[in-house]
Amino acid sequence: MQDKNNKIVVLGAGESGTGAALLAKAKGYDVFVSDSGKIGEKYKQKLQDAFIDFEENKHTESIILTANEIVKSPGIPDKSEIILKAKKQKINIIGEIEFAGRFTYAKKICITGTNGKTTTTLLTYHILKKAGYNVGLGGNVGNSFAEMVIHNKHDWYVLEISSFMLDNMYDFKADIGVITNITPDHLDRYDYKIDKYVQSKFRIIQNMDEECYFIYGIDSDLIEQNLIDIDTQAIELPFSVYPDEFDGACGDEDFISIQYKGQEYIIDIKKSILKGRHNVYNTMAAALAAITCGVSPSIIEQSLQDFSNAEHRMQDCGTIRGIKFVNDSKATNVDSAFYALEAFKQPMIWIAGGIDKGNDYTQLYPVVKDRVKALICLGKDNDKLISAFHKLIPTIKETQNIEECINMCLEIGKEGDIVLLSPCCASFDLFANYEDRGKQFMESVAKYDNSR
Repeated sequence: MQDKNNKIVVLGAGESGTGAALLAKAKGYDVFVSDSGKIGEKYKQKLQDAFIDFEENKHTESIILTANEIVKSPGIPDKSEIILKAKKQKINIIGEIEFAGRFTYAKKICITGTNGKTTTTLLTYHILKKAGYNVGLGGNVGNSFAEMVIHNKHDWYVLEISSFMLDNMYDFKADIGVITNITPDHLDRYDYKIDKYVQSKFRIIQNMDEECYFIYGIDSDLIEQNLIDIDTQAIELPFSVYPDEFDGACGDEDFISIQYKGQEYIIDIKKSILKGRHNVYNTMAAALAAITCGVSPSIIEQSLQDFSNAEHRMQDCGTIRGIKFVNDSKATNVDSAFYALEAFKQPMIWIAGGIDKGNDYTQLYPVVKDRVKALICLGKDNDKLISAFHKLIPTIKETQNIEECINMCLEIGKEGDIVLLSPCCASFDLFANYEDRGKQFMESVAKYDNSR
């Protein structure tokens, strides 16, 4: 625990930063919040109600660099000017999850991975909630972990943890750590070195002891290749779609088999609302976490039937003239888009584009060749996308306008086709974030539909 007389500066006043500031204030720290942009009204009001000093649209170094400790929001790169200056002065820099972990003895299920972590987190939370557990949802989804810890009403927390969060976690210990998969992503934050990104993901298991569980997707090449260098006391429970003799889970789109402590549990997933091979992996990860917590297979089966997935993840937007529109705006990398494209057998009009993060599109070639009849590039710079697919996709069009995009799809599409927004790229060239992109897409589909 820190000396309560210490000065805490929180950088960033979104959900994470505001929650950390409120927790610090509740624990008696001298708190100051600084955001280089505009603070949202919701968060500004929370800070004012708690009598926490803050600034927006700037970072005042003369105040920030007097901190004993800085709690940094995950979106702020370690190479930003203010962080580099703080490090030079040897100010301790941590993240919200690390800070909040100091003040709770609740059990923590922490889930990371390049793809599937949001679905797996939400599903794990839903299963435990249905089983009657006193559980909170936080991290990258749900509420601020730090703000929930103020009142410490939960016995369990299910936390989605990004690599950016993991980078500023040091003494925090997950009781159950999950890595769904690892594929190249966010390499601009890791000097374009995949090893650094992989090391960040594996921080989920740091500090684990023999009473903890490490659940991971063994079919992910980057996980399998790096396990040899991992030294953990945790109980390892891999999951795979390829049957093998190990403690853990294997399965297909009908059943999951879990081997745990000498027992086999069979879970019927045929009635699950989650479809596609990628969701078999997500379901295995969540089911393994739940089984280790003592949840019965019957509760897991029931939970799969009434689960509601996150917005902007394979979300049905409606049907116009027999053409089905699907919003998968959250698919901001190649691997995620692959699973989305693979999930449909019908002819597809694929909407992709945005800010490329060093994507290698070649892994999409087999599924694109078989299923995609047209590509609509929704972005400012589409040269790489067009170059990658011009020999495979007969029709390619470009636009920077979401409504024009919908019109293009309707001109090209026929009854029975799928229009899939699964961009492969970040959204910041045309949209505020992937949520904004998905929301505008859905609103445009609804507007067009209602106008007919």
